[in-house]
Amino acid sequence: MSSRSATVRPALEPGAEGVGARLRRLREQAGISLSELARRANVGKATLSGLENGTRNPTLETLWSVTAALGVPITALLTDQQSGVVRGSAVEATLLQVFDDGPVTYELYRMVIPPGPAQASPAHHAGVTEHITVFSGLLLAGPADAPLTAGPGEHITWRSDVPHVYAAVGDQPVQASLLIRYPRP
Repeated sequence: MSSRSATVRPALEPGAEGVGARLRRLREQAGISLSELARRANVGKATLSGLENGTRNPTLETLWSVTAALGVPITALLTDQQSGVVRGSAVEATLLQVFDDGPVTYELYRMVIPPGPAQASPAHHAGVTEHITVFSGLLLAGPADAPLTAGPGEHITWRSDVPHVYAAVGDQPVQASLLIRYPRP
């Protein structure tokens, strides 16, 4: 399984304003420099600067790396687009709902994974779990070193505070729901 690196698709649909301003605010609230966030997230400083200044449209992988380094759910950057579409190199996810339940935040997505190369996703912050229910297709997902498979009507879950992958197995796209559980650090 390989990750798609030749095609870099933007993570956000056109019109998703404010992500850079929210990123800058979160970074400043955490009291860390742009250079330090770039180091922690393993993302280029120029990429983060462009994101904060609104001149770059990040990939989903970049957003997950940055939010993991800040210890916040991805919706902390996307709050103005409560039903926005986010894209990775192989995953398209539509945010359906955000649930705040005291010390835990949940994000519910509808996701589509077309056949083709796998998407490698960075680790989320400690204690984050992912729960996927497959509606159609055959899914390979979970920790990069031990992914799980699920078909229609099946459910898989894993701790996603480790690098993980998503891929459609075979020639059919996967349609699924994804629930991400973020405990507050």
